Amino acid sequence: MDSVTRRRFRGIWIGTLLLVAVFTLQLLRLQRQGGVQSGTMGKAATTYYLSVPAARGDILDRNGTPLVADRACYDVSIINFVFLNNGEPNEKIRGLLELCDSHGVKTVDHLPITATRPYNYTTDEIGAVWRGHWHTFLDDKGWDREISAKNLVRRMRETYRIPEDWDDDLVRRVIGVRYELDLRFCTGLDHYALVRDADAELLAAASALRDPGVAVTASVVREYKTRYAAHALGQIGLMTAEEWADFKKQDYAMNAQVGKDGAEKAFETYLHATDGKRYVTVASDGRIVETHDTQAPVPGKNVMLTIDLPMQIAAEDTLARVVDDLRKNGIGAQSEGKDVVGGAVVAIACKTGEVLACASYPTYDPATYFKDFAKLSKDKDSPLYNRALLATYFPGSVYKPVTAIAAVDLNEAGRWRNITDLGVYRYYEKQGYTCNCYIYTSTGATHGTINMMEAISESCNYYFYEVGREAGIEKIDTVAAGLGLGEKSGAELPENAGTRANPETKKDLHSARAEGDWYHADTLQAAIGQSDNRFAPIQLAQYCATLANGGVRYRATFLSEVLKRDGSEQIFRQRPEVLSRYPISEEAQLAYREGMKMSAKVGTGARFLSSYPVPVAAKTGTAQHGSGGSDNASFICFAPADDPEIAIAIYLEKGAQGGNLGQVARAVLDQYFAKSSALPQESAENTLH
Repeated sequence: MDSVTRRRFRGIWIGTLLLVAVFTLQLLRLQRQGGVQSGTMGKAATTYYLSVPAARGDILDRNGTPLVADRACYDVSIINFVFLNNGEPNEKIRGLLELCDSHGVKTVDHLPITATRPYNYTTDEIGAVWRGHWHTFLDDKGWDREISAKNLVRRMRETYRIPEDWDDDLVRRVIGVRYELDLRFCTGLDHYALVRDADAELLAAASALRDPGVAVTASVVREYKTRYAAHALGQIGLMTAEEWADFKKQDYAMNAQVGKDGAEKAFETYLHATDGKRYVTVASDGRIVETHDTQAPVPGKNVMLTIDLPMQIAAEDTLARVVDDLRKNGIGAQSEGKDVVGGAVVAIACKTGEVLACASYPTYDPATYFKDFAKLSKDKDSPLYNRALLATYFPGSVYKPVTAIAAVDLNEAGRWRNITDLGVYRYYEKQGYTCNCYIYTSTGATHGTINMMEAISESCNYYFYEVGREAGIEKIDTVAAGLGLGEKSGAELPENAGTRANPETKKDLHSARAEGDWYHADTLQAAIGQSDNRFAPIQLAQYCATLANGGVRYRATFLSEVLKRDGSEQIFRQRPEVLSRYPISEEAQLAYREGMKMSAKVGTGARFLSSYPVPVAAKTGTAQHGSGGSDNASFICFAPADDPEIAIAIYLEKGAQGGNLGQVARAVLDQYFAKSSALPQESAENTLH
């Protein structure tokens, strides 16, 4: 064999190897996307796989009422490799877009470029996952990530050979679809749904095209059955890169949607569903020749929350009504409260820790969360912020039972101890510090000579300045810690632990300034729920329940039970869990119980509760906050007063007066006691719906 022949042979051999390599790579690429030419059906048939959607578990209230559920639907999807290898793709895309337009259906793509000239990037609006896909696409094409949007549109138009005579709007929509199809070659994304949750007419029209690359695919959409409890329920969405690093260890698909917040995130392990896999063989004319499932879908489990929907509705509606009334009319001669901002309501079952209602105001409609997100995120009142669990507030006078327990149990003060309110507390006057009783500041009057129960009922600051000074901050803080204040409630949803007022906290918070030292004035302010005392509403509700239980603190929980999808079997049942037990003497319990009962009957909480048919123990609070405007308003109660079942905490930023919040508590109590014979029927009929 001469040298020329050897070179020719070597060239043929190398060329053959290259062709085999190219074919192998293409085959692997098609297999990665789920599609190969069917050997048994001939070249005219193609096999690909589709995901068979599995339903995510439903979220139910404690009565079994659906709050969030998956609904079966159908999408108009494009199978990328089949579509691109059967006919002129740009013309077919234009036809599909025109078909959708004729049915008044909007198509969606994730190309992060504005729909019209002048073209600009919209990468900030598509989320971290889709930004990652975008970068993968650019890298796969070998295009500079810094290329301008205008130049990129031009380059994509050239790459996809889109006709010059097509108008700009059509070009942008076509390259959006081409981008989605290309993404399926360079990522692990499932087939592209051009239209999600399509109606029957569009599905029929798409099927009539007989295009093997256009498929009607089964899907599911997450659907909210209520506009209430938005913060507690949460949302689902595509995984971030950080989430994927964790979830892939649990065999999640890369394109799986996971809980992002609320119950959806807290109970993801139960709710998660695993899609099945179906192989489909189609002929070149679009006929489905064969289908077979290789992996059955596994639905998620149903999660029953502790939330009672009627109580949740009462809490949200009444709180919103109170805010509206304050903004219009205010309270008192000074019309305080017109600058009210937001607040929360939390109701807890005393003997189990179950969260019966958890409302944050302002709120939003969870069904339109994604559509409204830009507007909601810019709202100055922060409707997306879960104030019930994350916001920490000065408790104000609802903290006074802590000081009462410290005075009785740790400093030998009896509940009948009399103190004369002089209006201005002058014990530290020589050191340059005096403080006033609230009633003296507002009216110039005093409470006169009163005992501890009357001081709680009338919320006398002067009384608690005196017994708080005598007890000292160490004893007050011991009781606060024993009752769980400044500690997380144990709830499954994210929460803020808050802070207790004590020298260590002050040093941590203010060490950079001279205010880091603890002064006598700090003890007086801490004794009435000010200083560095800051707690979330859910902790105030748990604290109230702990008072009701005589010092037994149950872990707060949103989870009642977990059921099989069809409800045939209980997978898990939540059991009450005691987090701590703080010993409170009978004398101390009588001090705050009788004082709180008096508050509901004749004291600061009587306006809305004095005639309530079930005995209630309540404590109101008005908290200063230092940010200007009206004072904050706080309120706690438990009922029945002598055998407590339910505890409620309510807070309003710049709500002016805690007693005004009694109407919210009453609406929630109405719903709770309507289920028993404790509440007369006529009262139940007046509840909100």
